[in-house]
Amino acid sequence: MKQFTSNELRNGWLNFYKERGHVDVGAVSLVSDGSTGVMFNVAGMQPLMPYLLGKKHPLGTRLCNVQGCVRTNDIDSVGDTSHVTFFEMMGSWSLGDYFKEERTKWSFELLTQVYGFDRDHLAATVFAGDENAPRDEEGAQCRIASGFKKENVYYLPAEDNWWGLEYGPCGPDSEMFYIADVPDCGPNCGPGCSCGKYTELGNDVFMQYEKHKDGHLTPLKQKNVDTGWGLERNLAFLNGTKDVYKTDLFAPVIAYIEQVSGSKYEADEALTRSMRIVADHIRTGVMLIGDEARLTPSNVGAGYVLRRLIRRAVRHGRSLGLKKEDLLKIATIYIDEIYHDSYKNLVENREFVLKELDKEIVRFESTLENGMKEFKKILDETVKSGKQTISGKDAFYLYDTFGFPIELTVEMAKEENVEVDEAGFEQAMEEQKQKARGNQNFSAKLTVDNDLFKELDASVTSTFVGYDALTTESEIKVIATEDKLVDTLTEGQEGTVIVPKTTFYATMGGQKGDKGQIKTEKGVFAVTDTVKLPGGRIGHIGSVVSGSIATGEKASMEVDAVSHANTCRNHSATHLLQAALQEVLGDQVHQQGSYQDSERTRFDFSYGQAMTKEELAKVEQIVNEKIAEDLQVTTQIMSVEEAKKTGAMALFGEKYGDEVRVVSMGDFSKELCGGTHVAHTGDIRAFKILAESGVAAGVRRIEAITGDHVIAYYAQLDKELAEIAALLKTNPAGVTEKIEHLQKQVKELQSENESLKSKAAKEALGDVMDQVKDVSGVKLLATSVENVDMNGLRDLGDQLKEKIGDGVVVLASAKDGKVNLIAMATDAAMQKGAHAGNLIKGIAALVGGGGGGRPNMAQAGGKNPDGIGAAIAEAEKVLAGQIK
Repeated sequence: MKQFTSNELRNGWLNFYKERGHVDVGAVSLVSDGSTGVMFNVAGMQPLMPYLLGKKHPLGTRLCNVQGCVRTNDIDSVGDTSHVTFFEMMGSWSLGDYFKEERTKWSFELLTQVYGFDRDHLAATVFAGDENAPRDEEGAQCRIASGFKKENVYYLPAEDNWWGLEYGPCGPDSEMFYIADVPDCGPNCGPGCSCGKYTELGNDVFMQYEKHKDGHLTPLKQKNVDTGWGLERNLAFLNGTKDVYKTDLFAPVIAYIEQVSGSKYEADEALTRSMRIVADHIRTGVMLIGDEARLTPSNVGAGYVLRRLIRRAVRHGRSLGLKKEDLLKIATIYIDEIYHDSYKNLVENREFVLKELDKEIVRFESTLENGMKEFKKILDETVKSGKQTISGKDAFYLYDTFGFPIELTVEMAKEENVEVDEAGFEQAMEEQKQKARGNQNFSAKLTVDNDLFKELDASVTSTFVGYDALTTESEIKVIATEDKLVDTLTEGQEGTVIVPKTTFYATMGGQKGDKGQIKTEKGVFAVTDTVKLPGGRIGHIGSVVSGSIATGEKASMEVDAVSHANTCRNHSATHLLQAALQEVLGDQVHQQGSYQDSERTRFDFSYGQAMTKEELAKVEQIVNEKIAEDLQVTTQIMSVEEAKKTGAMALFGEKYGDEVRVVSMGDFSKELCGGTHVAHTGDIRAFKILAESGVAAGVRRIEAITGDHVIAYYAQLDKELAEIAALLKTNPAGVTEKIEHLQKQVKELQSENESLKSKAAKEALGDVMDQVKDVSGVKLLATSVENVDMNGLRDLGDQLKEKIGDGVVVLASAKDGKVNLIAMATDAAMQKGAHAGNLIKGIAALVGGGGGGRPNMAQAGGKNPDGIGAAIAEAEKVLAGQIK
């Protein structure tokens, strides 16, 4: 075997296949576009699935690449020598071109001539056959003919050597292994055995069958080959190790961690595991943030996974003594050294990557402290309510918001004699995972029963002709109710209508579908929504408001002009808004989702912090300036590549056809967009931002209105201001002064009220200094007072603590049928062993409650006022047991 660097292995793979007529198609984004149902690209073949299923690839029939992948389903296994969350798959494909003979020949050449393996140490497996497909004798003979020894070719069952989806292309696969010079583990030792003698090197999948829905197989017209080799695993093996963290992909990072932490790799099992987790998770974080999708941490979807990776790295970094600066340094090692030549997007996005990592690390470190405070609040509320279990919802809130692992919450609760509903936590976690799996841009979508329209002839399609017109003549081709196709609808009945030509825009790209009417000679159908349907059809959803409609009837398609115009205003304003945001906030602003209807516009964008009032005002000003300039709105149709060359902005993850519409507003805005717009920006009339908020970490949302809605908005403000002024007995100009005067009065009254409450508490308590006892050299004042809340008890406790000088104060009070308990200890008392938290634990049960706290101050709640006397008496015994 030869030794390789990662760059040599990567480049060697690509060059080998280029010499054999393959085209390097390059890598796609790590973040899936959603078409495969997963958040990340988890395999090298995943982006090529449409072409493996028969679509013609524009670059030909022989392809190759090295594709980055992210897989986190076994994240808990990361920390051993082999598991990683980011990995690279070296792939090559034949799309109806060569098949088994050429494929096996090249695999053997790659193994022996490029990687230096000798024939005696190579083995291969082929499909053994079953009741569905015959034994792959052709594959076996091709392996032997290519150079594998006959005795080293093994037949394995479908679970080892068959690839296929639920239905569609499928076929046998053939894996290649290295045979180590160690004895067999037994009579059945062979490839697939877990003894370690056989190490998998790569896999060739031969897609030669089509699996039908009834399960039977037929030969595939286009036979494909999918070859995949894992870069990390092969790199480690070629360099004489099974530990991927000893390769040049991780070694510089591991060396840095050793230097900073003072710990040696493999010297301590737990610390070594933490080293691997930090190295892997920061690497994956760098790759995801630096990806073309520019992913940022959030609480849903792929961003949720990214957040978990970074926070897990921070936690394990702490066990190694790593600070934020050390984690950021690790990120720069990946960007500047390890992947500098192979992943140019990391270099281009370097500052963005480091900024986002820095923010997330700081955010998590700050939430640790805030989370402790929130835990205390949840604990107090749990105890006060008479419960002894923190809910699963609260535990998940601590995990999701503050990054608290469930184990940490359970441990802290146990110290306070409180349990945690772990089953409830798991349920909340699963709900969040489901939410993450289903996370999409919130562009409006309507689920329609696909099966209902499957029986329609493929020729039944719809063409949208509403870019330049609101009315057109058409014919009703299809009518459907909720559960079946029908020929007619009568007055009051609801349904969906399909026509071949329509001016109704269907909900898509964030723009809500049009409303209006479909009129025939016999009836009127009111359209309340318009949606995309399978098969290139447009569905008009609504009900018959007069007469009846039937298939085959001529129909006049009439879009509601007012509603349509308002939606166009909001959509065009959103384009101006995005351009203005980039001008004010910078190029890091990227659209994350949008929604426009006739009432408002909503725009989500990537930005790491709340916008200031000044920034919002500036953005609003720019948009209104562009509206006043009355810029012409033009549309050009071109290819996606041509559009991108013009500088037009595209939404990441959005599916575009071969040709796209590029909408320009003067020289200020240019975007790929299939929606409808105003003719001139002046048609928008006015723009007003109503709110700016965060919807996820690193994602902000602006909600705004346009046109008549802005006028109505200010009219309503004027009305409300007049009503407020009337209530305050002043005019609108005097409202501010009047409120300031009232606020001053309220503050004075609150202060007076607190003073009266404190005085009442003192009077209720009376002179209790004669109740001070000496407990093993520590003063104890334990007494009760009537009808004082927890805040009042704390104030009394502070006062009494000052009076006794050094010692312990325990106070109890019954209020509204419940008990409040508090204990305080001075520094001198604590030095002698007094612990307020443990003291409270020792007496709270006597009043039917629980609680705890710090050594110097603790509190509890209870529901048994009759136990107050016993609790006060028990305080002396508990304190006596604490004193050293």
